[in-house]
Amino acid sequence: MKRLAGKIAIVTGASRGIGRAIAEAFAREGARIAICGRKQDALEEVAKHHPGLILPVQAHVGKLEDIDHLVDETEKAFGPPDILVNNAATNIAQGPCLEFDEAQFDKMVEVNIKSTFRLVKRVAPGMIQRQRGSIINMASVAGVRPQPNSMLYSMTKAALVMMTQSYAMEFGKANVRVNAIAPGLIQTALSEYFWKHEDRRKYYLERQPLQKLGQPREIADIAVLLASDESSYMTGQTIVVDGGLLIA
Repeated sequence: MKRLAGKIAIVTGASRGIGRAIAEAFAREGARIAICGRKQDALEEVAKHHPGLILPVQAHVGKLEDIDHLVDETEKAFGPPDILVNNAATNIAQGPCLEFDEAQFDKMVEVNIKSTFRLVKRVAPGMIQRQRGSIINMASVAGVRPQPNSMLYSMTKAALVMMTQSYAMEFGKANVRVNAIAPGLIQTALSEYFWKHEDRRKYYLERQPLQKLGQPREIADIAVLLASDESSYMTGQTIVVDGGLLIA
């Protein structure tokens, strides 16, 4: 039997990279999924490979009205969600801490933190009422240990770790689980700054016991576990998937 048969999910930032890999893995496991991103054509490219299982919804997670639209469309097409994956993120600021400006700060908070706050606020009450649900927040090793030249990104991902624990404490009595995944260096467009540049890529890989770039599917496999009943006794956790970077 497929592990997510009969489940309904929302996955944000799913037109490419980790989000796409998660949505496709959920579909293979029998779930029906609403995916969002800013480009409708990219979303439809993902959905066409899983007809009837993936609903493409153009939405900017930094906008409250778009979040409402995403949830409304999900419920209209499939019903209330059992699984929420807060994957959408941005990393528009790399460099020394003192060079960042307030516009960059506000943008990073809006997309990386506030979108999760808004989506959980919209979706979690229904999960609590139904006494079931799994929320998965996409953190980062940068939220566990500061990433060089990425103070804003590290700050927002650290906030997601604490949000995960706080939500887990409050929602546990209603059998709603909240966990996070903290990827290391994964080969996606979001992390190109680190893996496309030879010296930066070498800096990280030489420190990892597993000296290779992670792939989106390797994060998707963990998301399937957290979304399924196989992790029914797990909540408030941040699972690090980083090739061993942090232990080194």
